Amino acid sequence: MMLSRTSQYAIQALIFIATQPKGQPVLNREIASRLNVPPAYLAKIMQSLCRGNLLYSFRGRLGGFCLREGAEKTDLLQVLAITEGPGFAQDCVLGLKVCSDATACPMHAKWQPIKKKVLALLKEQTLEKLARAVQTGKYRLADLPSSVLTTQRLEREPA
Repeated sequence: MMLSRTSQYAIQALIFIATQPKGQPVLNREIASRLNVPPAYLAKIMQSLCRGNLLYSFRGRLGGFCLREGAEKTDLLQVLAITEGPGFAQDCVLGLKVCSDATACPMHAKWQPIKKKVLALLKEQTLEKLARAVQTGKYRLADLPSSVLTTQRLEREPA
């Protein structure tokens, strides 16, 4: 149950958007540039997050992406259900098609308690909590220093 590159980019982009002024769209190319992510790949991810009802997408000169109302309360497990698919939490760590207590893979017994803890951790981490941690400067997204987030936020806020 390792995160795919798609899920990593999705989570980083959502946290980045959550650090921006509420309701103000952010361009895909701006997000891609700030997170050092390929823009075309990110655009596809962003569209899947729109279909998953986490983002609004606006076209045109003033377009971009912003969080839907209440999306800041979304936990990481919900994001992964969109990016990895609904079976994400049930998949076998070795990738076997059938893996359960009755038909266990060699890792099943050892992985189950770890998996439960990981799923609980993902469920308790919301976009709001993670964005706040980034905004305080305690944590970073990709190679993005917190000073860039602060500067960008100040540039966007009306005087």
